[in-house]
Amino acid sequence: MIYSKKLHNRGRTRYGGCMTTLTYVLPGAVSLASLPRLSPEAKKRLKWMDYYHKCENASQTARYFGISRETFYEWRRRYNPLRLESLEEKSRRPKNTRHWEVRREQELRLITLRKAHIRWGKIKIKKLYQDQYQEGVSSWAVQRVIEKHGLYFHPAKTEKLRKKRKISQMKRRITELTKEKRTGFLLALDTVVRYWMGTKRYILTAIDAYGKIAYARMYPSKHSRHARDFLLRLNYLLNEKIENITRDNGTEFAGEFDAAIGELGFGNYYSRVKTPTDNAVNERFNRTLDEEFIQMGNMTADCDLFNQKLTEWLIEYNFKRPHQTLAYMSPMEFHKKYRVSGMYPSFTNI
Repeated sequence: MIYSKKLHNRGRTRYGGCMTTLTYVLPGAVSLASLPRLSPEAKKRLKWMDYYHKCENASQTARYFGISRETFYEWRRRYNPLRLESLEEKSRRPKNTRHWEVRREQELRLITLRKAHIRWGKIKIKKLYQDQYQEGVSSWAVQRVIEKHGLYFHPAKTEKLRKKRKISQMKRRITELTKEKRTGFLLALDTVVRYWMGTKRYILTAIDAYGKIAYARMYPSKHSRHARDFLLRLNYLLNEKIENITRDNGTEFAGEFDAAIGELGFGNYYSRVKTPTDNAVNERFNRTLDEEFIQMGNMTADCDLFNQKLTEWLIEYNFKRPHQTLAYMSPMEFHKKYRVSGMYPSFTNI
């Protein structure tokens, strides 16, 4: 049997002076988060359009998602309901790019010099070339020749480092994100490692950077499937209102965890290596968890028992415990007073 689910997004187009509503039916139990071939950013913009076509108010939509009206109008102008790819970023690659500018004679000379001084850097090779051949050459040209012919002392090691550096450069750092004062806008994640009676356990923690609503759960290992489970529980807890997450470079936040982020369409940001200030709010929650729960006689290697006790403590933390940064309100009191979305946690259900 073939099932279908209506996607709430509706595009409007004008024919003969009247408005016609186009409704899309996708095969299978499809959700916005599982739309194929769309990046997380495009899925986020699709939610903008979905919300706008429900309320038909651009200002309200911009306030709800914490974006400027100009940004919303720009993407609404680009949006084509028949081509969801229209919500993707356009390529920013320049039309005119630099071309190979080294003559064959220069290339052969540079190859000879590099082989003779395989440990020298490109600036030293450049200086040697200029002294020996009485003509200038750029360090960029030297580097291109080195890369083209693989003229490295340890080619395999260099290639491994280059791939690692490339992946690192692709990661969006948390310093690139402009923080918004909105519950659910940014959830900070971390892992706490604890040893007990010769057993190693991992406690995944998360806290809302603005409203301080927090969650934690113990797992027997740091496998990414456990981090995925934690993320799905966290998303359910916050009524699927999470917009961005930040985490460190731990292996638990890879594999299945990364796949879950792509499915859910969250913005994904990394804290910098050896920079605890990038995730200070979560570091402080970890300390509170340790001092007010673990050190109070609640540590055990039994994950089920630990999580049962932890849930009770989290209810007190989120509903009763005053927070200095929230003017001595509990996170839920603060959330209700400054509510900006229809989010309501259900700790007892997870």
